[in-house]
Amino acid sequence: MKVSIIGLGALGILFGHHLSKKMPKGDLRVIADKDRIKRYQEEGVFCNGERCEFQYVSPEDHCEPADLILFAVKFNGLHDAIQTVKHHVGEHTVILSALNGISSEAIIGEAFGMDKVLYCVAQGMDAVKVGNQLTFDHMGMLCFGDREPGVVSNKTKSVGEFFEKMELPYEIDTNMQRRQWGKFMLNVGVNQTVAVYQGNYGEIQKEGQARDTMIAAMREVIQLSEKEGVHLTEEDLNYWLDVLSTLGPTGKPSMAQDMEARRMSEVDLFSGTVLELGQKHGVSTPVNKELYEKIKTLESQFS
Repeated sequence: MKVSIIGLGALGILFGHHLSKKMPKGDLRVIADKDRIKRYQEEGVFCNGERCEFQYVSPEDHCEPADLILFAVKFNGLHDAIQTVKHHVGEHTVILSALNGISSEAIIGEAFGMDKVLYCVAQGMDAVKVGNQLTFDHMGMLCFGDREPGVVSNKTKSVGEFFEKMELPYEIDTNMQRRQWGKFMLNVGVNQTVAVYQGNYGEIQKEGQARDTMIAAMREVIQLSEKEGVHLTEEDLNYWLDVLSTLGPTGKPSMAQDMEARRMSEVDLFSGTVLELGQKHGVSTPVNKELYEKIKTLESQFS
């Protein structure tokens, strides 16, 4: 299979580095603009201290369509990324989006056709990226599946078989809407709480105010999921808390890393979405309102 990756943040490096050691170099392509490629080549990109050996291609380069495209950009870079990958999309291309939130698949599907898109969630990784250096203890996995509940299509099976050969951790889920909402619930709790408390995973793995805030924010998502017909439960909450408990305590989610680097975060994707849905359904979401306001205040101090 020919694989193209767009986005060399934590997930792009994490999964790209793994695949680069399992695939012929010419079959894995990292798409980036020419300035970024020059920087990557001069400064290097490192994963747990090892330099990544990537084949870089620019958006203008004409090439054979990819069998699989992995979107690993931040949400605010999605529309540019869609333009960037156009030459890599062919008739039989399958697309996975590892983006946070619950809306990227629909946006990508609108551009290239929903028949090319499998729903995907990246979970269980504790990667931290500082500059061009990525470190992690737990690689996590990609969970993916079809849009329709209970279906396992040939596309899904073929991606599963490929990941099996590549020894890339994965899980096929036949209820991806529930899985995505569960991951969204986790992000809403974990990413925002760690950012506001300026801590790490260890801060919310132990009992205390930060963990209580996180769980309260997650329960607001459970309320909204009922209104949206997804029906998350306390069982889902406990599943994601178990996932959280496996992460290295010194690791940090992406939003906390953004705050430290004084970058604008994905707060609108998390509590911003919660507040919109709360208004839509007449559901009170005070914890997410407070988290949203605190993060926006922090961001207002960035120059």
